[in-house]
Amino acid sequence: MQITPVPFERRVVISLAALYSFRMFGLFMLLPVLALYSSDYSGSTPFLLGLALGAYGFSQALLQIPFGVLSDRIGRKPVILAGFIIFVLGSVIAAQAETVMELIIGRFLQGGGAVSAAVMALLTDLTSEENRTKAMATIGASIGVSFSIALTVGPLMAAWAGVSSIFWLTAILGVVGIFILFKAVPAVSAPRRQREAGAVPALLWRTFKNPDLLRLNFGIFSLHFVLMANFMVLPLILEQQLNIARNYHGLLYFPLLAAAFVVMLPFIIVAEKRRQIKPVFLGAVALLVLMELMLMRVPPNLPLTLVGVFLFFAAFNLLEATLPSMVSKIAPAGAKGTATGIYATSQVMGVFTGGAIGGWILQHWGMTAVLSVAALVGLAWLVVAWSMRPPRFLASVLIPLRGRDPHIVSEKLRSVEGVAEVLVVASENTVYLKVDPRLVDRQALTGIVENQA
Repeated sequence: MQITPVPFERRVVISLAALYSFRMFGLFMLLPVLALYSSDYSGSTPFLLGLALGAYGFSQALLQIPFGVLSDRIGRKPVILAGFIIFVLGSVIAAQAETVMELIIGRFLQGGGAVSAAVMALLTDLTSEENRTKAMATIGASIGVSFSIALTVGPLMAAWAGVSSIFWLTAILGVVGIFILFKAVPAVSAPRRQREAGAVPALLWRTFKNPDLLRLNFGIFSLHFVLMANFMVLPLILEQQLNIARNYHGLLYFPLLAAAFVVMLPFIIVAEKRRQIKPVFLGAVALLVLMELMLMRVPPNLPLTLVGVFLFFAAFNLLEATLPSMVSKIAPAGAKGTATGIYATSQVMGVFTGGAIGGWILQHWGMTAVLSVAALVGLAWLVVAWSMRPPRFLASVLIPLRGRDPHIVSEKLRSVEGVAEVLVVASENTVYLKVDPRLVDRQALTGIVENQA
């Protein structure tokens, strides 16, 4: 089997990570500032601002899986191009918005550029199996870095040139993304229709009903509900209760995020290397609830508030890292792409509902009520997750059949130590496996297919 040269794959990963980061950077920059600049938009209320904050999540939830499926039919780049054009259009409308309804429309269109599934499918097309896990981890890390920088830069830009400057920068980055798509991302002759790369419509309902995946989908929904609800009130707490000027907020967020990232790493190692992912996961959810209760109950006090925000960032980053890993481990063979698509849709629905419901509660009952609801959502998540079975540490493996007899190959693969699941998809000429990486010999798996007469 010919392996794609590493320099080529490095170029692919860097360019696709840039696409992700540029698109997400402007969206992240808005999080810490929109609640503070309500007076910039006529007709604004906390509920409508919350709706604007979460609107991109609603449209992205509607279009994410369809765009991924469409990219299988017409190609990755045309779908990604269309998504970026919609994204730039939404950013320009939001940049020129004078009313809150115009802002909501712009944000809705921003989410309409739902290219995440198509970009990940393109990554699958252009990278080898051997390097794909590292490639996805690199993209995940780039999003984390983008999140940290955006929370720092957003308040500074808004204080300097208004919220509209964030949207103009977002539009510019979208145009740069289009340039990268055609100048840096290599061309694909034909998309690989692989079940691990994207959602398969026929598998959606069956995968959605999986009890363990349902728990994780509820979890990522809850996590982003809490994130958006918190950013409806946290900037207000810093400015109104602690008297910290809004242009300094980013300078508080960045060191807290950096420290939270450092603290998170040992727990990731314990979860993955020592296979203690469930206790680490439950501990992070409990920490999330504790942070909400802490911000609710403590009087206005800068050190205690900063401790609470630090705990939130630590728990959030840890859960953002462990949840996708758990989805990958639990998803049945051949259903990883579908499970990931449902998971990502649940995530952006949490963004939408957290912003909208958080704003509505803020408008009618105040900041403490928003934190109370966030704590209840986190507590409900903890209850749902408590009875979860510890995930088996299984990895996905794809092996091309190369015209071999699928029945004979599947029987032989099932007899190999460490192979937990085998799915033969004759239409794709591929075998999908779930294996224990500590036990299985991957070269032996490939050899079974290669040596089968």
